[in-house]
Amino acid sequence: MTDFDPALLAELTSIAREAGQAIMAIYAGAPAAREKADRTPVTDADEAAEAIIVAALERLTPAIPIVAEERMARGVRPAIDAGPFWLVDPLDGTREFLNRNGEFTVNIALIERGRPVAGIVYVPAKGSLYGGDERGAFREDDGGARRSIRVRVPPAAGVTVMASRSHNNAETQAFVQTLRVAVYAEAGSSLKFCVIAEGAADVYPRLGRTMEWDTAAGHAVLAAAGGSVTTVAGAPLTYGKPDFVNPNFVARGRAG
Repeated sequence: MTDFDPALLAELTSIAREAGQAIMAIYAGAPAAREKADRTPVTDADEAAEAIIVAALERLTPAIPIVAEERMARGVRPAIDAGPFWLVDPLDGTREFLNRNGEFTVNIALIERGRPVAGIVYVPAKGSLYGGDERGAFREDDGGARRSIRVRVPPAAGVTVMASRSHNNAETQAFVQTLRVAVYAEAGSSLKFCVIAEGAADVYPRLGRTMEWDTAAGHAVLAAAGGSVTTVAGAPLTYGKPDFVNPNFVARGRAG
């Protein structure tokens, strides 16, 4: 059993939407990128969204440490010990944000005992929000009703594969060749997990470097919808590693 309080999920929804509003205000202008030490881009939108999320989580759960991407880039690394902790990627898909294709997300996840027990993924440019915890997964659109979502059994014709739009490579393509593929599609950010969670795709292989904050919220939504995220060898993808670097992984809906 998780120690997660389900009432927190409603709070996370509000926090993610507030962060999304800040992102869209900057998106409406002419956002510019700077390069971090790891040579990945960061914008004012990343930092504005993270400030909103971190401040809100500190008010809500002052005893739970927060691992957030931009704070980590500045050397702010909390001790997570064996307890629960938050993983935050305030703007996943910064390249998609700069390319103005709408495929960027706000990500908040709670980790307990190495696994994501609750998460929110908000797609502010599309007005779609995905969430999940031990009660199940859902999608709600701006101004619309909430509906439950669930992974599907792959169609007999073959799987729909989701691949990274900005981080594809030969290893990923080699893995895809081992599958019976009916549809191949690309998308940015953690949105790929959510497309599988709502039964519109089946497999997302990522054979390349990712960080825990890139995947935790999407993993939480997918797991709540009945899917899984494992290493290529089939072991569960876990969180709280010393360097927060993920191994290669495969996200899946249901087995055929």
